[in-house]
Amino acid sequence: MIRAAALALALLASPAWAVEPDEILDDPVLEERARAISANVRCVVCQNEPIDSSDAGVARDLRILIRERLVAGDSDQEIFDFLVVRYGDFVLFKPPFKPSTYALWFGPFIILFIGGAAVAVSLARRPRAPVKNDLQLSAEEEADLAKLMKEDTSL
Repeated sequence: MIRAAALALALLASPAWAVEPDEILDDPVLEERARAISANVRCVVCQNEPIDSSDAGVARDLRILIRERLVAGDSDQEIFDFLVVRYGDFVLFKPPFKPSTYALWFGPFIILFIGGAAVAVSLARRPRAPVKNDLQLSAEEEADLAKLMKEDTSL
């Protein structure tokens, strides 16, 4: 009873996979390869979710396609290459480092640098409060102050 409850709790705590039972291969080695490939392929609809956990129809089609190609004898790299030809480098969570993907690799750092430079320029251009070095009152100001003080005490 306790083991069953622990198992149920473990299953509830595990991530929800969108892979449906009819997609799973009979060969556990091929299924493991399919899961590894699917975890590294971006859903073209959801964009920030692997196809392994996406409920989108195109993600299901890609999972089935990957399993069909594995059964046909394709290597993992051949499957990745096929997907890149079909959907572009964007479909991979780890796109290759080449001139056409430099924006993917360097874009976030460039944006961070531009933002930091904009903040620095903004702070540098901000007017500062004037600093008064003259803390002594003139004779006229002292006379006005003395007059005010006399009026204040007479009330």
